[in-house]
Amino acid sequence: MVHFKYFTVVVLIVLLQSCASVAPPKAVGPVPTAPQLEWQEMEFYGFIHFSINTFTDVEWGYGDKSPELFNPSELDPRQWARIAKEAGMKGLILTNKHHDGFTLWPSKYTEYSVKNSPWKDGKGDVVKELAEACREYGIKMGIYLSPWDRNHADYGKPEYIDYFRNQLTELLTNYGDIFEVWFDGANGGDGYYGGANEVRTVDKENYYDWDTTNQLIRKLQPNAIIWSDNGPDARWVGNEHGYAYETTWSPLVRDSIYGGMPNYSTKYAMGQENGTHWVPAEADVSIRPNWYYHKSEDDKVKTLKELLDIYYRSIGQNSTLLLNLPVDRRGLVHENDEKQLKKLTAQLKQDFAQNLAFQAKTTADTHRGNSKKYHSDNTVDSNKNTYWTTDDGTTKGSVTIDFGKPTPFNRFLVQEYIALGQRVKKFSLEAEVDGTWKTIDQQTTIGYKRILRLADVEATKIRLTIADSKAAPLISNIAVYNAPLIVDTPKISRDKQGKVTLEVPEKGLAVYYTTNGEEPSTASSLYSSPIQIDQPTTLKTFTVDPETKRQSEVLTETFDLSKLLWKVSSATNEALTEQAIDDNPFTNWSASKETLNTSKIDLGETVTLKGFTYTPTQGRWISGVITHYSFYGCTDGEQWTKLSEGEFSNIIANPIQQKVMLDAPSAVRYIKLVPTTIMNNADKAIIAEIGVITK
Repeated sequence: MVHFKYFTVVVLIVLLQSCASVAPPKAVGPVPTAPQLEWQEMEFYGFIHFSINTFTDVEWGYGDKSPELFNPSELDPRQWARIAKEAGMKGLILTNKHHDGFTLWPSKYTEYSVKNSPWKDGKGDVVKELAEACREYGIKMGIYLSPWDRNHADYGKPEYIDYFRNQLTELLTNYGDIFEVWFDGANGGDGYYGGANEVRTVDKENYYDWDTTNQLIRKLQPNAIIWSDNGPDARWVGNEHGYAYETTWSPLVRDSIYGGMPNYSTKYAMGQENGTHWVPAEADVSIRPNWYYHKSEDDKVKTLKELLDIYYRSIGQNSTLLLNLPVDRRGLVHENDEKQLKKLTAQLKQDFAQNLAFQAKTTADTHRGNSKKYHSDNTVDSNKNTYWTTDDGTTKGSVTIDFGKPTPFNRFLVQEYIALGQRVKKFSLEAEVDGTWKTIDQQTTIGYKRILRLADVEATKIRLTIADSKAAPLISNIAVYNAPLIVDTPKISRDKQGKVTLEVPEKGLAVYYTTNGEEPSTASSLYSSPIQIDQPTTLKTFTVDPETKRQSEVLTETFDLSKLLWKVSSATNEALTEQAIDDNPFTNWSASKETLNTSKIDLGETVTLKGFTYTPTQGRWISGVITHYSFYGCTDGEQWTKLSEGEFSNIIANPIQQKVMLDAPSAVRYIKLVPTTIMNNADKAIIAEIGVITK
């Protein structure tokens, strides 16, 4: 027995010495700094676009508008911070000065500022209020300062750089800790420039002397991340859709890049495997089509499915996500935006509710020096500081996770230990189903985080295989989830033939509806194929996840007569005329006033008309909008009667469907809409849809 104890002690000592003698992996390539690691772990934070542009209804101000236009009625940065916090955002970045040069703080270096606005009698400071709100809600604050200034008389001259740095100094010293400093790549062009009203271009690579500006930031806010096309700390993802790439490297050949360079998006935005500096990607996108608030976009807030796609294609593809919330003229995040954010938060909570791999049994084909310190169990311990790795020189390997029983899943999350560099170049995921292994996905980079959305799989085991890596792979985390279906209202559309389609955000949802005006329930009609609706009808519908019983809210859509019998005759543009009556608001008929005056729409039958509708173009850039009109009707196509004339009020600011009721019902078979004034006195009007009101 004594000999056995002695032998056991010796074995333990040898094993401990063996573990202690296994050297940790060395860093490979550039590695992140401590602030960069902390920034990466924030993952999700918000942009706030708010300025004088909000009140002039433009995206890029010229720099010539009066500060007196800035006058929010209910400005409440606490509301912004609360909404951000509830959405899971870790910070907010405010556009303190956009290209127009108007400052949201009372800068002592310019008169083009809130200090000369009627808001709070010129004594307000939006930046200060947001800083206080961020501290109250426990989130971080960042600053956006446009390098371009279309208001300042010295822009393009050396003197402007001093002005720019003076304003930067104000922002970095007066408002507490700043987590990110954001510099736009848009530089130079036409502008007011103190009254010069001219085009000024700059040498984007050298004009700003960024090295000196970066040194100033390091001195005043040493932990702040500096963001631009080339960093130096974080970079633009190369698009404004909020998407990173299936292959996204954090290293970047930084010294080959400058802000605003023309080929950045196609050549550098996805990073480089052999990049010289650690400059990870940030994906920026607005929750609406544009960055600033426009009333016309109140019904164009991104859907839950669109927001989920953005989340998975940014944070799930080795990027952070910067989601913009345009603050409206009241000074609030609009109710529609908040509603969609709440949907996103609720769905993500469901998606990642239970990690099926947490503390599961793991095995690996190799461990570094057979050391417990680098065992595959480290991938499922929820500790970001532990990891599985292989011996130096071994750039391949696999980790198997055993669920112990057949387990359904459809999400796979994997993370590298990026403190020692990004390494993985290629990996695959396999699942053991009924005793047989099959490959269910193959991808390239991992980086800080990679999330795969998969078709539903039920497997007893899964296996992550690193097929290629720059050096020994370091996998710190593996998580597996079974996300429920996306439960959101269906998308409703009707074609010219009167067929109504209810498109669900994800296959597997049940859709119920009514057409008699009653509230739908699971006892109502179950949608299975397009519904024929030719007469005035109110459709109400919602979706249900049959498994979880989660339901969407009820969506109501009112239809009038279908356009099955409708025809258009016109002297010109014959090939395009049907686009005005195809029940598709995203196709357009472009025609001159003269053409529209000689065109007529045949309804195919005589109806009692109570009103009509006009939908202007629904494209991102508004043009050709009819602002004043005359509307005619008749029964024979020859003897026209003017049934209505007037103005489509506020249609340029809010280009949604316009409904006009007639003074008295009229029997008509033919109608025509004739513009008397078109936006910007244009020659041609653009009509997305013309409709009738008979009920």
